[in-house]
Amino acid sequence: MRPAWFAASIYSIALFVAVDLAASSDGRAEPPAGSEKLVLAAEVAERIDYLTFAQGAVPIRVGGAGAKQGANFEHAVRVIDGDATSFSIVSKATAGTDTEFVYMLPAPTTFDRFAVPGILETPSPSTTFTRLVEVHGSATGPDEGFTLLSSATLHTHRKRGQVTELTVAWKRPVRWVKVRLVGGIEMLRPEMSLEFSEIIGNGTQESPPLAEYFTGAWRGAGVKLEMKQAGPLVSGCYDNSGDLKGTVSGNILQATGVDRSDGVQSTFILSVVDDGTIRGVRSTNKGPFRLYTGPTAASGAASICKDPPAPRLGCGSIIHGIRFAFDSAEIQPASEPVLAELFKGLKSDPSGAIIIEGHTSSEGSDSYNQELSERRARAVVEDLVRRGVAANRISAAGLGERRPIAGNNDESGRSLNRRVEVRCR
Repeated sequence: MRPAWFAASIYSIALFVAVDLAASSDGRAEPPAGSEKLVLAAEVAERIDYLTFAQGAVPIRVGGAGAKQGANFEHAVRVIDGDATSFSIVSKATAGTDTEFVYMLPAPTTFDRFAVPGILETPSPSTTFTRLVEVHGSATGPDEGFTLLSSATLHTHRKRGQVTELTVAWKRPVRWVKVRLVGGIEMLRPEMSLEFSEIIGNGTQESPPLAEYFTGAWRGAGVKLEMKQAGPLVSGCYDNSGDLKGTVSGNILQATGVDRSDGVQSTFILSVVDDGTIRGVRSTNKGPFRLYTGPTAASGAASICKDPPAPRLGCGSIIHGIRFAFDSAEIQPASEPVLAELFKGLKSDPSGAIIIEGHTSSEGSDSYNQELSERRARAVVEDLVRRGVAANRISAAGLGERRPIAGNNDESGRSLNRRVEVRCR
């Protein structure tokens, strides 16, 4: 389940394309005649994509021949960023060049659908879209036990907004996913640049345990970060003058920060891999999300937090750790630690009036997002009243998609825009 305030995407008409998995005899972009099946639906609700960083799919390895030809962790993040825009993965690739991206999931996940959107050719004789995509899964570890879950030989879409469905060959719970990309659709030259858009993975996922590794210091290229975790709450410092606060859901920390020197805001989605490296994405001033990664700071490294704030929730908080059932205002049990901390902070606050604001991303219509944000804000208010907050001092307000704190072009930004904010006066 997506964390916090998400809006199910409702479209008046959605167009899905399923293509024949066999390549045409000449390997060109056009699929065999009659291989496309168009399915139209009056309303299509977007399912949860468990292959996104915002859902806890953390890249842990880049391999294959592509790893020696430019493929890196930045690309690994973009493959699962929820943005169908194509981008170059490797250069000087042959028809047999393969690239592998391995991801760790927060909990056992059973996939029943994989898809690739935006299979479009760049108008360049030296660039083409990836030809073969395979998805492998393992329940035992990142280095063993992989079984083919799904695959497809791709063909260029005839127009924008189309999606190629992959054939699902195996449905079992997995904790590690390997996405393998091979060759290009139109190899007009012996060596070309290969592009890809994203892989979508839908299914079901067990409730992930709450990660407890967001205490420490990290340093790297462009990374200066110190944090302290208390249950689901995290606070800390970044760069030389930024203050950060956030909440943990499963293995993912979603946080917002403000630079004390100039007031510029940053947003973060972070996780920690097995060797202690912090790995995630960061957006500054609502700009594009960039890879944000660095190892644990060396012993004796100078602190950038002179007086780190204690983690707490209450008036002024931005909260991402409240989860709801799909397309519903039903609060999920995983939200209990966050709600307990919010109640504790509000109970001791002297403010006379508390407003719980609901915010969504821009998926779906304005009216739908407005109504969903109102229902979810009311659900949080009802929960806090049951815990003991006086009903006459707390109210709900739905603001829909009107006040984003990040861009809506990819799932990282959309997931941060789905949130609760607490206003007091």
